[in-house]
Amino acid sequence: MSCCSSLRPSLCSSPNHVLAKTLQRTFSSTPSPLDWLAPKRGHNQKNRKGRPRVRTGGSTKGTTVVWGDYGIRMRDHDRRISAKQLQIGADAIRKRLRGQRYRLYTRVCANIGVYTSGNEVRMGKGKGSFDYWAARVAVSRILFELKGDLHEQVVRDAFRLAGNKLPGLYEFVRKGDPPVMGITKVEAGTTLEEMQRPRLKLPMDVTAGRLPATTPP
Repeated sequence: MSCCSSLRPSLCSSPNHVLAKTLQRTFSSTPSPLDWLAPKRGHNQKNRKGRPRVRTGGSTKGTTVVWGDYGIRMRDHDRRISAKQLQIGADAIRKRLRGQRYRLYTRVCANIGVYTSGNEVRMGKGKGSFDYWAARVAVSRILFELKGDLHEQVVRDAFRLAGNKLPGLYEFVRKGDPPVMGITKVEAGTTLEEMQRPRLKLPMDVTAGRLPATTPP
């Protein structure tokens, strides 16, 4: 009886088979897609409620279309949108564009944990337990972008359906539209220097004259 007959079958394989096993890659160079509806770190610490501030210092980040051809932008005021609401809005766009060639870009991610307490719970005793993930969306922020061989009216209709599912008011933007600083669009003739300059202090008689009155002075 040979020595290999007393060993396990897995150890009696040929040298080529053993070499092939050693040359197998134990990892993949393709990065795993990140989930935009939940952060990778998890809820290891409790976030404050917070509030996205209106950008008035000259920043126009996140207010223009970057990767796609069309986008949907919030225009009323900042709010907190849950991950479930964002998923419903994205599903509404995909359902409207079913069967067409396009690519959907998401410009926001739900990375803020929302913690709640149960009903009829006394005050105190901590912040509460984790409930859901949400995203802080500032005013004039792009939420979704679309790129593909699509008619503009079809894209408008898809964004209209998504805006009906999401809380707040939204507007349709194209690539190349002027950016927005705060709630003011930086269009032709409007410069950032003019918007960043301090407010003029008018005399009291001028400001007081703006107050409407029932009788003339």
